[in-house]
Amino acid sequence: MLGITRRLDEEEERVNKWVLPLCWTAVLLDGFDLVVLGTVIPVLLQEKLLTTASAGAVSTAGLVGMMLGALIIGTITDVIGRRKVMIYAVAGFSVFTLACAFAPDATTFGILRFLAGLGLGGCLPTAIALVNEARPQQGGRATTLIMTGYHVGAVITALLGIVLIPQLGWRSLFVVGALPALVLIPLMVKHLPETAARTAPALEAVGSLFKPGLRKATIAFWVASFMGLLLVYGLNTWLPQIMRSAGYELGTALALLLTLNIGAVVGLLIAGAVADRIGIRPAAIGWFAAAVVFLALLSIKLPGVGVYVAVLLAGCFVFSAQVLVYAYAGRVYEENRATGIGWAAGIGRLGAISGPLLGGALLTAGLAHPWGFYAFAFVAALGATAVGAIGLKAKTVLAPAG
Repeated sequence: MLGITRRLDEEEERVNKWVLPLCWTAVLLDGFDLVVLGTVIPVLLQEKLLTTASAGAVSTAGLVGMMLGALIIGTITDVIGRRKVMIYAVAGFSVFTLACAFAPDATTFGILRFLAGLGLGGCLPTAIALVNEARPQQGGRATTLIMTGYHVGAVITALLGIVLIPQLGWRSLFVVGALPALVLIPLMVKHLPETAARTAPALEAVGSLFKPGLRKATIAFWVASFMGLLLVYGLNTWLPQIMRSAGYELGTALALLLTLNIGAVVGLLIAGAVADRIGIRPAAIGWFAAAVVFLALLSIKLPGVGVYVAVLLAGCFVFSAQVLVYAYAGRVYEENRATGIGWAAGIGRLGAISGPLLGGALLTAGLAHPWGFYAFAFVAALGATAVGAIGLKAKTVLAPAG
């Protein structure tokens, strides 16, 4: 009997070892999507496939697709099981990304970006749910670790754009973006564990987010996720231009954007370990609060290396704060984990749309520096307040894991 139990434990451990790398790779595709449009837009404008107005519409279509994907697919995964949903989501994103390479006009391109967004939006909540189930005692560290794939994917895609577009054209980047599925899907089919599906319908899964004890937490998670993604997308979109308006040279402004994302990776590696040690709730509040400080600090024109240090630290705390919201949701929601994370991520996508709009409005009004950083700092403060509002009664998972 002990031998059978030991073999079952060893088999479970072997399967669980595959969950993190496979989910990390799926999240890397999210990082690809973050920067791929910005990488190809200058060429698309030059070739007149897009206008400035249609480029904005295409960008919004992709984000709306991701929002709906997170809401719908995140819910479905709690009904039919994680494994199937993850495989279908990766396959759908990859097929429509490949199709983008052959889009003949702006309308088709926008529709394909929307459809690709549906699949991609479902990847994140499903991936986080899977790693939380595979490593229940390391929820904070596992969640932040897979989210490093997001920034690695963004950096790789930007570098690929520099290499591929001059030689093979913009369409090649979408072909390359679809290629990981050729390896990733067979590995998922073979190694991802099957999870139990709920017998309840999808609407009941959504309704469970508002049952007694969770109603306040659910609204607070939505607010925190909205604020977190507003910061992520707002800063990634407008930081170089805001720094230019502050008097920094273009080269410096672009280097600061790279520094921001390097800080994001560093922060993710640290935040998970801290959250598992002191608890996800206090870590998330602390990370948002530190983001307030360093975003406000950027309103001052710092000399020399000081601005790089401030941007690095802002990146450390801004991006990790959002990921800790997902990790926290993964602890609070148990039976409906993917639904809870999916709806938090989906509502958060409204913040992803609002962030670039906020930065653009401040730049248009000539208020980007210093008021842009004050506005972003205020958003971070609202994020900290929302996490604090979840309260200590939203289950006993608020204590350190392990």
